[in-house]
Amino acid sequence: MKHAPNGARARAGWLALAALVLAGTGPAAATAAAAADQQAPRHAPAAQCQGGRLSASAAGGYKQVRVTVVNKGSKPCTLSGFPTVALAGQGSPDRNKPLSVARQGSAKPVQLAPGGRAVTTITFTPVLGEADGYCASGAKPTVAPTMVLGIAGTRTQVAPNDGGEFALCGGTVTASAFRSA
Repeated sequence: MKHAPNGARARAGWLALAALVLAGTGPAAATAAAAADQQAPRHAPAAQCQGGRLSASAAGGYKQVRVTVVNKGSKPCTLSGFPTVALAGQGSPDRNKPLSVARQGSAKPVQLAPGGRAVTTITFTPVLGEADGYCASGAKPTVAPTMVLGIAGTRTQVAPNDGGEFALCGGTVTASAFRSA
């Protein structure tokens, strides 16, 4: 009889161990495992976008230009920050007049799938009046047929969508951070 209580204790220990094992594989454990799996990153972050894989177009006019950037590559990439901005003639983007860029908002990485789009908005002080416009400050307006945008390490030259020219007062523009389109 002395062995019966020890055997009962052993059985109770095995039953407790079995209960712990089963508890670890029950619905609560499965839910916890699924939640941990969802939080774990599935892919490595995409590489930074390279200018050669991007195209840009501009739309707008009077005092604001919306720039759309498209990932033309075959792999996802990440775009972040703000563009640089300059005005230029129809020739080389290297011959331009850089403008100061006042950054608006906070920059967050934008993941661009192949064909994915991001946008930024560039705002400037417009020229007032008609053909021989003027600046309210009395300064001479700056007019150019194209804008050169520094995006992801390259320069992209864009023209107004109405076939006109960019005309602004002063040498500063405001640019929003890139965001998903």
